[in-house]
Amino acid sequence: MLLLGACAAMTAEPPLARRIAHATPAASVTARGETTPVGTPNADAADDPAIWRNAADPARSLIVGTDKKAGLYVYGLDGKTRDFLDAGRVNNVDLRDGVAIHGQSGILVVASDRNDVANARLALFRLDPATARLTALGKVDAGRGEAYGICMYRDRQATYAFIVLKDGTVNQIALDASGAAPTGTIVRTLKLGTQSEGCAVDDRTGILYVAEEDVGLWRFDARATGPATPTKVAAADGRNLVMDAEGVAIAPIGEKDGYVLVSSQGDNAYVVYRLIDDSYAGRFRVVDGTIGGSEETDGIDLMLGDFGPNYPGGLFVAQDDHNATAAQNFKLVAWDDIVQALGL
Repeated sequence: MLLLGACAAMTAEPPLARRIAHATPAASVTARGETTPVGTPNADAADDPAIWRNAADPARSLIVGTDKKAGLYVYGLDGKTRDFLDAGRVNNVDLRDGVAIHGQSGILVVASDRNDVANARLALFRLDPATARLTALGKVDAGRGEAYGICMYRDRQATYAFIVLKDGTVNQIALDASGAAPTGTIVRTLKLGTQSEGCAVDDRTGILYVAEEDVGLWRFDARATGPATPTKVAAADGRNLVMDAEGVAIAPIGEKDGYVLVSSQGDNAYVVYRLIDDSYAGRFRVVDGTIGGSEETDGIDLMLGDFGPNYPGGLFVAQDDHNATAAQNFKLVAWDDIVQALGL
């Protein structure tokens, strides 16, 4: 019996290979760039990126990324570190331009702060596009529980942050950074049943997308007065979307069309769904090329538009959990390459 058990163990298919074999086939793309590794070695540290596009000089756009053990990095499109701010355990990050900060319009960066795992907070920062430096503005309370995911939303009335707590609770917080210290008010609470993290909001349509890791992708009405009932977009069925469902990003096209992307962490892939009808549009992997691929991705971000000669149609950024022998980092992929690979 021992011999039979040993033989079975030796011939058993590796879990990742089995998940990939059962999943829907994925197209392959390669990264055109990558960031320098985060400063925390030998650990699950890099987690989530957020993109700021410099409309006046697209090649000078910036990426903010979290080292969830240490703080926030700012990178240029060449992948080099422009700034690091020691902020402790910040997990996910998002940003919005044109927000009132201390009486002036600026780039507001918000991170989910879990330095206190029992009490979630939002850590707010200002990003200076000229110097690529972050300045801490302060923190606001975000509810009881461990802070996990974060995404921002702006409508005509206010700037909001959705903080996803580890148990699936989602608090919508109205932010005000115009005064000497930032303030935040929880205006409503949404709920998913189990552990959730990644989220993104389509500012055009006011729809919030949240990934429930072992269940799938959901959407909510993002309006502060909207209904709180979620609608399932896609199940983590082991084929199109392989759990864990992690990072979420949006590619808006026109007034209502475009795509929502989800990190299919369980098989090192990314899944694309159409915004207009929630239909499946394809899946892809970032594979080894001149630059290494990405595996077991947590956070992703995507922004369409001109980002210079390497990313003329848009930029997709993905956390890489296995960055060869170095610490974790973020991979940069041209949106045009994804569109061509999937025939979008």
